[in-house]
Amino acid sequence: MKVYITRKIQSKAIKHLRDKGFTVSVYKEDKPIPRNILMKNIKNVDALIPLLTDKIDKEVIDNMNKCKIIACYSVGYENIDVDYAKHKNIMVTNTPDVLTDSTADLAMTLALACSRRLFESRKLIDDGKFKHWKPDLLLGYEIKNKIFGIIGAGRIGEATAKRAYAFGAKIIYHSRSVNKKMEKELKAKKTSLNKLLKISDFISLHVPSNERTYHLLNKENLKLLKSNAVIINTARGNIIDEIELVKILKKGKIFSAGLDVYENEPKIHPELLKLKNVVLAPHIGSATIEARTAMAMLAAKNVVNVLKGKKPLTPI
Repeated sequence: MKVYITRKIQSKAIKHLRDKGFTVSVYKEDKPIPRNILMKNIKNVDALIPLLTDKIDKEVIDNMNKCKIIACYSVGYENIDVDYAKHKNIMVTNTPDVLTDSTADLAMTLALACSRRLFESRKLIDDGKFKHWKPDLLLGYEIKNKIFGIIGAGRIGEATAKRAYAFGAKIIYHSRSVNKKMEKELKAKKTSLNKLLKISDFISLHVPSNERTYHLLNKENLKLLKSNAVIINTARGNIIDEIELVKILKKGKIFSAGLDVYENEPKIHPELLKLKNVVLAPHIGSATIEARTAMAMLAAKNVVNVLKGKKPLTPI
């Protein structure tokens, strides 16, 4: 049976598939696979492992004659027409949980980099302007005793809350459901979105991208933020209205923003590149050796299970 992977992933996972007797083909270029090449190479595959950058829509799904599983190399799956895949009796899986810690680590990294003005500090040194210590040089904020708002209290949101709590922050959260574990262990309190935005010193986003969360933070509710607020986004770029975020950052209406994702990724709003009060990262939330290897292995194991007639480990 044939497995097609749309970009080179960790070799351990590819070896695992081959050891199980599958014929594995991988798109060799280090860039998103062109659609015409994707269409050409997936006609007779039994399994497809795509990346988040690959749009697996109705046309692509119809182009596969005997595919049994689409195993996403990601937690998010907004790039896949899951309903149509189900209609065609194709299983769709993702890679939840294995990148929880890496993404939560990055959320806290961005929170610290923003609150302590880390990149402004580096630029000061690079520009040769650090002459001597001063009492008011690049003053920032501590996390201790601050209100840390979590939007989306799933695995990653909870893991980020644990890290913030360890720094001495007070945790509040907005989520569709109650997270009893967070409330018990972290003394977290569930609140409305607007109240969270009004009172939080740090706001970290951890919701999926869908119709409900599109521009969840928008022109109206971004006005609610405190002047010392720090926004962290390691989820998806379109959760924030990027144009409105740029406006309030330029006017100094909030203290800072730490972004790992962008609304029109990989394009980044040009104004974000100019602002001092922004810390930018190139979508590296899961970019640890441990997380990426686990993601690749989980995708591979899902393929093995389905093609061997067993249940997948993480079905969507």
